[in-house]
Amino acid sequence: MDAIRPNSDMLEFRENFSKAKHIAIITGAGVSAESGVPTFRGENEKWRKWLSQDLATPEAFSRNPSRVWEFYQYRRDMALNKKPNAAHLAIAECEARLRKQGRSVVVITQCIDDLHQQAGSKHVLRVHGSLMETRCLSCGDVSVNRRNPICSSLKGKGAPDPDVADAHIPVDKLPRCDKSDCNGLLRPNMVFFGETMDSHILTKVEKEMEVCDLCLVVGTSSIVYPAAMFGPLIASRGVPVAEFNTKSTPKTEYFTHHFQGPCGTTLPPALAQHESEFIS
Repeated sequence: MDAIRPNSDMLEFRENFSKAKHIAIITGAGVSAESGVPTFRGENEKWRKWLSQDLATPEAFSRNPSRVWEFYQYRRDMALNKKPNAAHLAIAECEARLRKQGRSVVVITQCIDDLHQQAGSKHVLRVHGSLMETRCLSCGDVSVNRRNPICSSLKGKGAPDPDVADAHIPVDKLPRCDKSDCNGLLRPNMVFFGETMDSHILTKVEKEMEVCDLCLVVGTSSIVYPAAMFGPLIASRGVPVAEFNTKSTPKTEYFTHHFQGPCGTTLPPALAQHESEFIS
């Protein structure tokens, strides 16, 4: 597809916003970073001496579920102690307001911390799963789990410092399924590196991409596939796509607009009530 030169004309974006009936908002780790959730890139790329992408794999979990669960206990603890920021709240408020007008907003997120839901967003498609869900490796049951720590053996575990030794928790003391007659080992219900996205979620995402008439790409580096192509694919249909990020990304040139700066600063005025909206 041909590249275009994105602009930062907020009045033009707001005109597109005022006409849009189905808005898709694609969010990435940059949104959560403004709430203090590490992006696990750059200076936060390592936990202890391991790269996060080397821990978040089915092979790593199979080899050393204790270490991987320590890593995820750390991530869960971080997420459970953070609050939605101005960007999360602006998206949720916009969705609620536009719903009353017969318009729709869907959040297609790579984030796994559930801060969008905490902010009040209702229509959220989590393409990488959730830190707050577990999946049983024996019976397949998926359950919401916000306990902290997730099990007693992980209490006080998961410190990220490189000099902290592995806890070597016995596998029978790791999170287990509480369904009757199961007791199978639980894993985070997330898409590990090397795994494919949930086909049901992907189908829903594809349908939203087909009907949206305005797209916002917010706080994502646009380098993790397949999510990195969601915005460009929507743009290829001629739909206006606006990127909100602290810097340009490899996909910026494909978008109509680019608004640079913290999402918590740039997004609220972009999604605020337009003068053309009726007040119910």
